[in-house]
Formats: sequence, structure tokens, C-alpha cells
Amino acid sequence: MSATVHYTHCPVCNSSNIHPLLTATDHTVSRNQFVIWQCDDCSLRFTQDVPDAAHIGPYYKSEDYISHTDTKEGLVNRIYQQVRRHTLQQKVKLAMRVSGKQRGRALDVGCGTGAFLAALKEAGWVVTGLEPDPDARKIAAARAGLEVLPAEALYELPHASFDVITLWHVLEHVHELQRYMQQLRALLAPGGKLIIAVPNYTSGDAQTYGAFWAAYDVPRHLYHFSPRSMKTLAERNGLRLVDQKPMWFDSVYISLLSSRYRHGQTNWIGAPMAGLRSNFKAFFNPERCSSLTYVLEAVK
Repeated sequence: MSATVHYTHCPVCNSSNIHPLLTATDHTVSRNQFVIWQCDDCSLRFTQDVPDAAHIGPYYKSEDYISHTDTKEGLVNRIYQQVRRHTLQQKVKLAMRVSGKQRGRALDVGCGTGAFLAALKEAGWVVTGLEPDPDARKIAAARAGLEVLPAEALYELPHASFDVITLWHVLEHVHELQRYMQQLRALLAPGGKLIIAVPNYTSGDAQTYGAFWAAYDVPRHLYHFSPRSMKTLAERNGLRLVDQKPMWFDSVYISLLSSRYRHGQTNWIGAPMAGLRSNFKAFFNPERCSSLTYVLEAVK
């Protein structure tokens, strides 16, 4: 029997004020159901009884898991690829802006198939990539023209080495959350910035689709962050929030997937409208965007 992780305290704030909230289905691989719990103190949601780090690997083995395969099968995935090409340069510009450097040293954690890693290298940065999936690692190495390290190498890197560290939809997958955050802080060079992008369950599209919201992505997503819980996590690990950016494209993509999970097929009219409604609400309150990019720095 596979080992699982059962939380008795909140993974972010360590509160015991936690309770089950909703049940979500793994629509990508297993069709298994998982219960999502919530912490009433910091507002984190988390997937309860997930496979531990040694046993979760099979839940990533799907041609539909786009960050590991670069699949272009299906219209939704082709849309994702088009949007990613558009947003890559925005991400490179963000790294430059928040670091104050046109060229520097960057670490991309969970680099997937290496699209951002290659874009940052092309911009003149010295880059290091980490990726747990060996197949994705090979693709990333070929794309970026450098060795991509396995995820456990994070703890072997020298401290104070990076001007920018990026995690694009990665932190929600990490089992040892507090230890991970401590190591990321230690790896930042003086004045360095940590960029973390994660889904936001307080968004309008999350409210629309409920348990069918694709960004719950159980059991691969261990944690489901709100802005409040992310700020709590940062503060508990000697980091402070210096900027926060909405990721406008995510709401439409996530709504397309969510509509398929709810109805068995993609609603090509209703889902984009749901995504646009979510963005309209977030325009007046950016903390309600479907995904958010947080820029953090070490507290001196």
C-alpha cells in the first residue's frame, strides 16, 4: 500500500484549526477522489491524504500533463502553447525588472520542459534548472543546451548564489514546504528576488466551478493558496512580499479545463465567458485573479 501524508496541523501556519471542505477528483490520471481541507487561521487549503514524495510519481504520468510532455494534442493544449509563447517574454522582463539586472544568475525550480529556462538563457542570463521528472528533464536539457539537475539538487546548491529564483506553478507540488522555503531564501543573493506563481482559489473562476475547478488538480497540487496564506508562508520563513502580479490568461485556460471536468466536454462558449467574468472581477480587485505571481525578498 502506498504511503500517504495526513496533516494534523496546517502545513503553512501549523494551526490545528483545520477541517475538511470539499472532495475533488483526479481527472488527469486516476479518477480517484481526494478531500481538500481548509485552515481557518491562515486560509490555506490543502489536499489531505496525498501520496508521499516517494509514491506520487505515477500521478504525473499522463500525456495530458502538459508541463512534462509539451503535448499539442487537443485544442485546449494548443491554446496553452500559444499563450505560453506570448507570456515567456513577459516573465523574462519581470525577472529583469524585479532584480534590477539585465543579466544575472537565475534558478528555475521545476523547469518542466525548459521553455522559460531557454528564454532566460537567450536573454543573456546564467541559468540553472531543476526538474524532478526525468523525461521532462531531457527535453529541457536539449532545449536550453545545458544540464538540468534533478529536484533534490536544490539542497546541494551554494547559498547566496542567485539574483532571481523562479517557481512557475511549482510550489503547490512540494512536499516539504517549510524546508523548501527556507532553502530558497538561503539561495538568494543579497538583494535577490524569489518569484512564485500559484493558482488562487479565491478567484471568480474557482467560485464558478467549485470542486471541478481544474487548478485544484488533486493529488498533484498539495496546497491551494490564497493571497493571505501565501503572505503567511512568506513571513514565517523570513521573506516579505514586495510585488504581486495577476496572470490574466490563466482564468480562461482553467475555465476551459474545468468545464470539461464538469460536463464531460469543453464548453467553448460558456467557459471563456466564465474566465472573462473572473478577470473582470479581478480587474477591480487583482487579488481575485485566477493565478497570482508573488515577488518576495529576504527580510534583512
